Amino acid sequence: MDFVDILKAVLLGIVEGLTEFAPVSSTGHMILIDDMWLRSEEVLTKYVANTFKVVIQLASVMAVVIVFRQRFIDLLGLKRLVRSKPQPLRTNGTSLNPADKPQGHLKLTHVIVGLLPATVLGLIFEDYIDEYLFSAQTVIIGLAAGALLMIAADRFAPKGPSQQSVDHITYRQALLIGLFQCIAMWPGFSRSGSTISGGVLLGMSHRAAADFTFIMAVPIMFGASLLSLMKNWQYFTLDYLPFFAAGFISAFIFALLSIRFFLKLINRIKLVPFAIYRLVLAAVAAIIIF
Repeated sequence: MDFVDILKAVLLGIVEGLTEFAPVSSTGHMILIDDMWLRSEEVLTKYVANTFKVVIQLASVMAVVIVFRQRFIDLLGLKRLVRSKPQPLRTNGTSLNPADKPQGHLKLTHVIVGLLPATVLGLIFEDYIDEYLFSAQTVIIGLAAGALLMIAADRFAPKGPSQQSVDHITYRQALLIGLFQCIAMWPGFSRSGSTISGGVLLGMSHRAAADFTFIMAVPIMFGASLLSLMKNWQYFTLDYLPFFAAGFISAFIFALLSIRFFLKLINRIKLVPFAIYRLVLAAVAAIIIF
């Protein structure tokens, strides 16, 4: 492994960290950038490259756990085991970190209900998706179709006040958002783009839908990553350790930064700017490929 190889790992980690939870499709970006430019498979072979992408995805999951740590402590019933200091307040009385505010009504069962559809369909179609849908062409389709869904969500969201907090989510909303998440099995569609759009169409604010999306992403991403690592454990060798470590660290740092930035931004700019970016990216990629 030389410096250029390590630099590729860092760049892929940055791409993963910046795009995993923004509604722009991290999988789509990884496929386009890696297939069209970095070509990590030339360094690692196909199976090791796929395992590497799982490792940097786990780094993004860890970043979500850090940002939403208080919510996960509450969801798992660990309040009595963890002593947390009260968050400093702004002059208007709100917490400096909204993700860490204690919750009232969001329960673990809401998260489980939201996870059921994608979990069932993922187990059924995992091999088919891996075999036939991971290509630049399918990503372009997913980027464009997901952009149209996001534009529709902003355009046709219910009129009137929206649910400003994820704590007000209902089981019906959780299940329907879980069904929207299934669309993201098509690479390029984006898990967060699909689920935030679904939440907005169901009457939630963009921030509340994003909070539920991020919380729901942790168990499903962790479970999928764990299964993939178990299948490919033999590809972890000391020769590849620097490559994996560089990607993991860069993905974690940039995911942590991008999550906090996105949560502060989403209620103000909504989904259309991300949709426009996706359409431009799809057009550029199509021109390059075709």
